[in-house]
Amino acid sequence: MFQIFDDIADPAHGTERAKRLREELKRRGLDGFLVPRADEHQGEYVPANAERLRWLTGFSGSAGMAIVLLDKAAIFVDGRYTLQVRDQVDVAIFEPKHLIEEPPVRWIEQNLVRDAKLGYDPWLHTVDAVARLKAAAEKAGATLVAVEDNPLDAVWTDRPDAPSAPVEPYPLEFAGELAADKIKRLANSLMNDDVSAVVLTMPDSIAWVFNIRGSDVPHTPLPLSFAILYEDGCADLFIDERKVGPEARAYLKPIAAIRPRGKLAAALDDLGQRKATVLVDPATCASAIHDRLVEAGAEVRRGADPCELPKACKNDAEISGTRAAHLRDGRALTKFLAWVGVEAPKGGVDEIAAAKKLEAFRAETNELRDLSFDTISGAGANGAIVHYRVTTATNQPLQRGELFLVDSGGQYLDGTTDVTRTIAIAEASPEQRDRFTRVLKGHIAIATARFPAGTSGAQLDAFARMALWKAGLDYDHGTGHGVGSYLSVHEGPQRISKMGSVPLKPGMIVSNEPGYYKTDAYGIRIENLLVVTPAAMIDGGERPMLGFETLTLAPIDLNCVERSLLTQEEADWLNAYHARVREALVSGLDEATIAWLKDATRAI
Repeated sequence: MFQIFDDIADPAHGTERAKRLREELKRRGLDGFLVPRADEHQGEYVPANAERLRWLTGFSGSAGMAIVLLDKAAIFVDGRYTLQVRDQVDVAIFEPKHLIEEPPVRWIEQNLVRDAKLGYDPWLHTVDAVARLKAAAEKAGATLVAVEDNPLDAVWTDRPDAPSAPVEPYPLEFAGELAADKIKRLANSLMNDDVSAVVLTMPDSIAWVFNIRGSDVPHTPLPLSFAILYEDGCADLFIDERKVGPEARAYLKPIAAIRPRGKLAAALDDLGQRKATVLVDPATCASAIHDRLVEAGAEVRRGADPCELPKACKNDAEISGTRAAHLRDGRALTKFLAWVGVEAPKGGVDEIAAAKKLEAFRAETNELRDLSFDTISGAGANGAIVHYRVTTATNQPLQRGELFLVDSGGQYLDGTTDVTRTIAIAEASPEQRDRFTRVLKGHIAIATARFPAGTSGAQLDAFARMALWKAGLDYDHGTGHGVGSYLSVHEGPQRISKMGSVPLKPGMIVSNEPGYYKTDAYGIRIENLLVVTPAAMIDGGERPMLGFETLTLAPIDLNCVERSLLTQEEADWLNAYHARVREALVSGLDEATIAWLKDATRAI
């Protein structure tokens, strides 16, 4: 649930911890070391014992890497975290770099000296990433060296234990397909491709295919584990057996052999001895697994995780579940928005209080399992920090005349939600209304898009930005990400972004979240979740088209809308959306909230 990490996000730790790591590197004969924000599974959320980048630097973002040399160090973050990193990290020790514009490989080429040895933990880097890093080191005349055990772990003396949360079977009514049928479908795919086995390393793929859930990492119901699926339909699940209680063991026994996590290496060796053809995903598989297979003699075939696409294309049960989750979540969010509208202008509401109140409204449903991510509760200038996370040191009041950005979501058994609303506290300035309305125009452009099969997210991304571009404005994050079904709030392979190359398919859930951020002033983002659906045939059209159904149900702040900037079609969409929100949510709300909702969803 909602947490504040003041003790970790402290730049003062950097000097002493970097010194200890450098001493350990010298002892091992290394000239530097890579510290990614990753665990053995390469997921967005990692357990406490894998938060190495946060422990070393103080940076709490979900993506990044530090490179520590004996005489200098740098930390690499993407556009979401360019402001946050300077607040959390001692920049005198770790020089901030843009992950895309100044990537680690370029820094390695420019800063490694000839014959230097740069260490890396092969469990914490993907196959593809290691190939790029090796090339960069070689270009500098240096060597990338795999370590057997992580030197940072040796100096992290109070490192937490590995998680051991229990595994739970995921009910068929929500999964919509038996695990045995999923395994059979994947086995047939392996057989058709002449592949003997696939090593699954992503816990969300494993959770999906076996219809299990866990709680090993924050906010995402994952059981950390590995699995091997074979062409004959057999499966091995490598997991800490403390997690598998009697119910889970009885459930899993017919579909998978439960093996200790430490037996994975022997299973990889066995595949090599059999000269098996083994599929691994180079974009997500740890280099250590790939290298072990190669050394053992397996024929390694590189390709996409075969669970990724079928997991992304939700079945009828999953779509029905997410609709129910969004209806429930929408009522909770509407209660919160009504509360903010009344209480914030009076004073006395701050970012932490708002985040806790929103969670309380979700908890009142008695269906909330967890938040789907740490709530972003940003008032005024803090709203301009794209992935801001409030601390007691940064906590700001919600003040009249400022904007408040709240990005939040819930994990429910039947679905995962993610919604952002930007709220004017009492009133918005003309500039704020202009920027908000341009963001809204982009949001509507995505929501109403019609496109042929084969269209990728990159082809739609510009729709969301056009109104901002016309004013010389933009934003530095993607427009939309995939979302799981009681799984990760950030799920691939689909996304709406400049880099979104995967075609959108029916059943995929994706966010629609254009934004605008004025540094040291305010931030704006409007986010709904959408599901890709077949669209009605267009009169005179020659091809069947796809479109989106909006899942999220919550008012968009009309106090921030500049009506003169909207076309009639855009205003009609907003009015129709608000009418749908009002009709769907009014049941179950108290009279005061209903009165607020009717005004908040009035036609414009």
